[in-house]
Amino acid sequence: MSDYNVVVIGAGPAGYVAAIRCSQLHKKVACIDKWSDNNGKASLGGTCLNVGCIPSKALLDSSHHYYFSQKKAAEHGIQYQNLNFDIATMQARKNKIVKTLTQGIASLFKKNKITHLHGTARFIDGQQIEISNADGKSTVTADNIIIATGSVPTNIPIATIDNNFIVDSTGALNFQTVPKRLGVIGAGAIGLELGSVWSRLGSQVTILEAMPDFLAMADQKIALAARRELKKQGLQIHTGTNVSSAIIENEEVLITYQDNKGEQQLTVDKLIVAVGRKPNTENLGAAEIGIKIDQGGFIQVNQQRQTAMANIYAIGDVIGGPMLAHKGSEEGVMVAEQLAGKKTEMSYDTVPFVIYTWPEIAWVGKTEAQLKADNVNYKLGQFPFIASGRAKAHGDTSGMVRILADSVTDQILGVHIFGISASELISEAVVAMELEASAEDLARIIHAHPTLSEALHEAALGVDGRMIHA
Repeated sequence: MSDYNVVVIGAGPAGYVAAIRCSQLHKKVACIDKWSDNNGKASLGGTCLNVGCIPSKALLDSSHHYYFSQKKAAEHGIQYQNLNFDIATMQARKNKIVKTLTQGIASLFKKNKITHLHGTARFIDGQQIEISNADGKSTVTADNIIIATGSVPTNIPIATIDNNFIVDSTGALNFQTVPKRLGVIGAGAIGLELGSVWSRLGSQVTILEAMPDFLAMADQKIALAARRELKKQGLQIHTGTNVSSAIIENEEVLITYQDNKGEQQLTVDKLIVAVGRKPNTENLGAAEIGIKIDQGGFIQVNQQRQTAMANIYAIGDVIGGPMLAHKGSEEGVMVAEQLAGKKTEMSYDTVPFVIYTWPEIAWVGKTEAQLKADNVNYKLGQFPFIASGRAKAHGDTSGMVRILADSVTDQILGVHIFGISASELISEAVVAMELEASAEDLARIIHAHPTLSEALHEAALGVDGRMIHA
């Protein structure tokens, strides 16, 4: 008989949610995780809680408060004398938030009677897992295993991470001083968010992006508006660049890159490499026992997230698709319920995307470019936040809401938002699309006034050409 009904490898948002749901469904569960805090103590939550989603949002909020006080407060009648900030206090606040939340997961494990096994996991066979830690090696067995080992930053040969002058996203969260000149390779969510943090605190930030289009995966009208606003905030964003070298000299980083004007050089005090993430499947021993892994390192699964080994499943970043915490969490719930004999599925068409710049960028569903490529006839409703009473009262009127609906059925196909609280507003669109609502359905719903959500209401009205306030 196995030690556990289910063993989950990884305690990030995919893994710990899967473990909790399995326990709720009366499974005997263990979760293996190797994360440790700065004191060497086990720290649950994976990349997201320890060095990703949560600490980055803490610094984004702290830096935004300073930016608001410096740039926006006066128009609200608020004046400061000798305005300053303390980076050590910001970092301490961030670390406290991380510690509170990781300890919260430990409490949830205790409440749900989940055994936490601290160490690095490696498959022995389809049911046995070896765990290595400071105390040595041990083995556990399980009837079913869920792989949720997440992802790690992608490194590039021309910019070797030294965790001092050239850093990855983890290092960029731990600067103890504000770099005067900051370079960022990659204009995706991570690059834009980390660039925003340090720009607000005084860095001269230059972002180098290889793709010719800014935020190519987003609605391009939204992307264009966002780029203009970020430029106003001081972020210099260069697209269509090819970085050929990044060399540390005299405590500076000399970057050489090519663009449409030829070879260029940029000297910065710190360089962040934010070119994406790759699946964390190395040294897991998965391929050795028959689990199929593609050339990119992603574990191959079927629609039930089942690997080539019938009792082993994989969820989250390791199986590809959007590398998003909430996507992994829902996959964790789905697999847990399948193991309990329930019939569950998950729609990837309604997974929301968010970039936490200020204002925020969020979307769900198809873009105009995708609909055109698929030869889908659509209608468009667009409402600018400058026409929103609540946005004006707040003092943030940049951006817009764009709703795309099928020209025949009126079903909502995509919603794209650039503006204040876009990360919260997008959930209304997700609910509508999950319920296969039409733009008319959304237009008929009464929205409280004055609220930012009225922008969604107006954009829905706009799909039929009957906006009231624009």
